[in-house]
Formats: sequence, C-alpha cells, structure tokens
Amino acid sequence: MKLFRFGEPGQEKPGVMIEDNYLDVSAFGEDYNEAFFQNNGLARLTAYVNENSSNLPQIPAGVRFGSAVARPSKIICIGLNYADHARETKAAIPQEPIIFFKATTALCGPNDKVVIPLNATKLDWEVELAVVIGKEAKYVTEEQALNYVAGYALHNDYSERAFQLERGGQWVKGKSHDTFAPVGPFLATPDELGDVNNLRLWLTVNGETMQDGNTANLIFRVPFLISYLSQFMTLLPGDIISTGTPAGVGLGMNPPVYLQPGDQVELGISGLGTSRQEVIAYAAN
Repeated sequence: MKLFRFGEPGQEKPGVMIEDNYLDVSAFGEDYNEAFFQNNGLARLTAYVNENSSNLPQIPAGVRFGSAVARPSKIICIGLNYADHARETKAAIPQEPIIFFKATTALCGPNDKVVIPLNATKLDWEVELAVVIGKEAKYVTEEQALNYVAGYALHNDYSERAFQLERGGQWVKGKSHDTFAPVGPFLATPDELGDVNNLRLWLTVNGETMQDGNTANLIFRVPFLISYLSQFMTLLPGDIISTGTPAGVGLGMNPPVYLQPGDQVELGISGLGTSRQEVIAYAAN
C-alpha cells in the first residue's frame, strides 16, 4: 500500500494510492501518526480500503501533498553512510554509524518551497531513503529489524553547511530549519518496494544531475541501523530514520556550490516517486 497525506499545512487528510488513483480515506478517521502505526493501523486501513474501495473519493488534481507521515517523535539521520560521500567531504569512513537529529518542525510536504534561513549562505541538498518505524523498537536484533518497518519514503535532508560545520557543536543546527525535511510524496509499505538494498537515488538542480547513487552502496544497511539505534534509544511508531546520502552534494564540489533563490531541486528514489522544491529566501511575516 502507498499512503499519502494531502491538504493545506496543518489540515492534512489521509489518502491511499492504488495503481494511479489517489483516493481520499479521511473517513477512516485517523492520521498517519504514532497512534495509527502503534495500533495496527496499516492492517486496519487495508481492511477499510478493501471494504470501501468503490466508494472512496478521488483526490482532485493540483492538491498539495503534505509529509507522508504526521510529525513523528524523532527524525534520526545517519551521516556519511555512503563511502563516496564520505570521500567527497574529505571525511573518514565511519566505523560505527554517525547519528544526528533533525528537528521535527523541519518536516514539510514533498513539493513545498524550501526556505533559505536568515543569515544563511550555504544551503545544500541530500537525497536520502527514509525508513518509517511501525512499532516500538528497543534492543532489536538485526535479524528482527525489518519486522519493525512500516514503510519507506523519499527525503531531502537539506543542510545549511555554515550552520552545520562552522558554528560549533552538533550538526543539528544546520539540519533543522523549517522546510528542511520534505518527506514523500508517499510512504510505500515494504511489499510495494522490493529489494531495499537496490534502489536508485537521484537529484537534479535546475535540470542538472548532481546525485545518482544506489542503496546497494550503503555502508550500514537498514536492518543494522534499526538494530543499532534501538540499543541507544526507543524507536517509536512513526519515527523516521534517514539513511544517508550518496556523493554529489554541493559541499563536495570544487569549488562548493550552494542553492540560491529561484533554484529548482528535483529528486527521486526507485519505487518511491519524486518530489520538487523551489528555493526561496526567508521573509519575515
């Protein structure tokens, strides 16, 4: 099943995608949040859709898509998880996963505009595979780990490199501005996706290909990451794990290239659709 959320910010409703049909399931009465996943929501939604498939309203064209999941308790990101990306940033290959957090207020729709923060100078892009947790996970073994996955989604881990690398402290400062976590267009359940270790990821800026990688090249793969993280924190239903980005970020270019107002960023992952963000400057309300 492919799950999406649609509507204006803060008023999103749940939907499901069946073949090429975008269907409104708001009558199901639940958002795609922690309670939904915790309480066997995927199975209950599947039953609801099967029983009501002929009566579900179609989504009109042009409707805004929100984040594929409602605001989770955590957005956990893995740094330098592709060897080519580590090399281009002149960083050592990690011996254990590098973990950082992204503020949940960064979450936005897949095609929303991305805002350059006030006083920012180095906005960068990062196409990533996001894993959505389906049930509470604590001290999970690697062999059990995939049983805790609700699904997968496309994520652009936007990063303000000066905030991230030149301001001291942790990376979170460069990762957490509003609009820095567009997730979607949909969440695909594992049965929809096939081999998660062989997915193409790509990203373009103004039509020029910047990133073109494959999850086959992950240093730490999804089952290991879930098991590893669960040794340090409880993963809750709906939590997002963003698994890292392949080579081709602006920071790694010579000289570095960063996003400017008016730039168009498009990205995709095999089986997880595409998203597109226009870059705009921050403007006070």
